[in-house]
Amino acid sequence: MSVAARALATPPRYDNRRPVATESTELDLTVTGRLPAELDGCFVRIGPNPLGGARPAHSLVGDGMAHGVRLRAGRALWYRNRWIRTDRVARALGELPLPGPRHGLSDNAGGNLIRHGGRLLALGEAGVLPVELDGHLDSVARVDFDGTLPHGFAAHAQCDPVTGELFAVAYYHELPYVEHLVISPEGRVRRCDRIEVTGPPLMHSLALTDRHSVLFDLPVVFDPRLARAGSRFPYAWSAGRPARLGLLPRRAPGDVRWFEVDPCYVFHPVNAYEVDDRCVVDVIRYDRVFDRDLHSPGESPPTLWRWTLDLTRGTVAAEQLDDIPQEFPRIDERRTTMAHRYAYTVAMQSGAGVLGGSALLRHDLVRREVTVHDFGPHREAGEAVFVPRGPLAAEDDGWLLTYVHDGRTDRSSLVVLDAGDVAGPPVAVVHLPTRIPSGFHANWIPA
Repeated sequence: MSVAARALATPPRYDNRRPVATESTELDLTVTGRLPAELDGCFVRIGPNPLGGARPAHSLVGDGMAHGVRLRAGRALWYRNRWIRTDRVARALGELPLPGPRHGLSDNAGGNLIRHGGRLLALGEAGVLPVELDGHLDSVARVDFDGTLPHGFAAHAQCDPVTGELFAVAYYHELPYVEHLVISPEGRVRRCDRIEVTGPPLMHSLALTDRHSVLFDLPVVFDPRLARAGSRFPYAWSAGRPARLGLLPRRAPGDVRWFEVDPCYVFHPVNAYEVDDRCVVDVIRYDRVFDRDLHSPGESPPTLWRWTLDLTRGTVAAEQLDDIPQEFPRIDERRTTMAHRYAYTVAMQSGAGVLGGSALLRHDLVRREVTVHDFGPHREAGEAVFVPRGPLAAEDDGWLLTYVHDGRTDRSSLVVLDAGDVAGPPVAVVHLPTRIPSGFHANWIPA
């Protein structure tokens, strides 16, 4: 049995989807190894952590909580965890509600953390407005980009590293269209395209090339019956609904060009780029989600695929690049919209759903090789983020940062790996006196 197969087969000793009960601040953390002095910033992650201690009933709901470790000058200065101050959380904690407008089925911005326009923003699904956090992860206000946002926002936006613009697809069940949004580097919506759809669909993310936004119109849609039954996330698989990819011109407004694909679902693209008359789109693909199991997308294994769109003939070629179940793909984000060689993913643990696994995978997509870092039995890693050594460093010259939970001690750590030697020992490990539950997206926020 391969190292990756052993990692996938090893069950977690404890269920790390259990919420933590309190907020905490821990200073001057213990470090094993040597933290690179170049790492000056905060490594953050967000995920569901229901106030009151109940495990989330649905993979995509539960009061959001942000976690962060601040690194500077080779030291780990602090760890903090804070609930996102939804109206429900603020009321339960006896605090005043956050200022700012409201939109959508809920105000739970618990899906992602990004920095844009000088703000650290928590993002959520289905029309939730972003929540601004301060440098200590405390909630400040709901944000509508200075009144320029037409409705709600999205959980998974993409930034063009060349222009500094932020791109997103906002969906909301009361609208017969989705909104393709372009936010300026200063943090104001400068373009909104209405894309007519049926459903309406769950569009978690999009991909970018230098010329197009790539849209994923796939058969998971809002289900009024689930909404009437009280589901907190009433979206389900729609058998028979077509699956298609759309190319929307980025610069000159125009119609979306649609390409049909086999029924499937994509939460997370890896990257997209164009070469001559071909558009390459790498994704993590599920055969189906929210079909037999309405509460978790883990009913079919997510694997790494490539779609190649022939822009002259209008055809799509599909290729599976790897068959290990995996999620949370990341690349060197300086390569967004350009051809990439390396991709980093989390191998999904058998029986652990889609929130974490015990191994990280480094894909060399030129040589078609996979390198594994196995954290060992009873350990669960989250999304790994690549941080380059410097602005002109090579694509794999830098570090991978990830949070790892140890089921034997029920504590977590921040692990720093050499991206060029993923299978090697960690460069440094920051030991936390507490646990970070299984969660969603992580990001590096430079100082």
